[in-house]
Amino acid sequence: MDTPTAAATPNLTNKKTSARVALVDLEDPTRSLLADCFRQFGMDARFLEVDAVGRLQKEKFEACVVKMGPLAQPVMESARTSPSNKRIVLYAIGGTLQEALKHSKYGINAVFQEPLERPAVLKLVRSTQMLVLHELRRYARIPIITEVFLNVVDGRRIKATSIEISSGGMSMRCPHEVAVGQSAEVAFSLLTLPKATVRGTVIWKSAASQTFGVHFDTSDERRLRIKEWVEGCMEG
Repeated sequence: MDTPTAAATPNLTNKKTSARVALVDLEDPTRSLLADCFRQFGMDARFLEVDAVGRLQKEKFEACVVKMGPLAQPVMESARTSPSNKRIVLYAIGGTLQEALKHSKYGINAVFQEPLERPAVLKLVRSTQMLVLHELRRYARIPIITEVFLNVVDGRRIKATSIEISSGGMSMRCPHEVAVGQSAEVAFSLLTLPKATVRGTVIWKSAASQTFGVHFDTSDERRLRIKEWVEGCMEG
């Protein structure tokens, strides 16, 4: 059975919620804070204390929060390979960017940084709530953290970290220099979208934040797989 947190108990008995969020491998006060913050956006947080891996295979959840630790890999794999939860929104807690990238094939959508602070948690939940509730517009941007490799026309092969992806392009972070107007072949892989490759052009960059955006080439038919994946995320 679910173990309700102190923060999740009030007003949930008669309140219909539109999404269930699984909290895995978390202890108080972390799980109470998260449950309270998700509840403010109409989401019902459930703490999976027993057999989280098995439950994610059999029960439907719209999102899952897991601590970056020994349970992270089996929990993410269970969610992504479940017929009911393959489009689940995955949040990680703690860990470094390198640790998150070790699990990049599972498509972590966002990371809660430790120590958790209520304003930061609310901001992250607010920014991702429409994805969890499947209410994004058709050309939505999906937050995703995964490794991206770019073969640039000048012969370089550089590695970046994705920030968001849409059917038309991708934003990412990278310490290497790129130029607006530069062409590149973009390649990345997710468990539910393996070996995606598409041509694109850098259309904006921010030197201060080491971020840039690539627009996918509309003449490259390979982008249709990405478009289908993004639209599938909207369908739940």
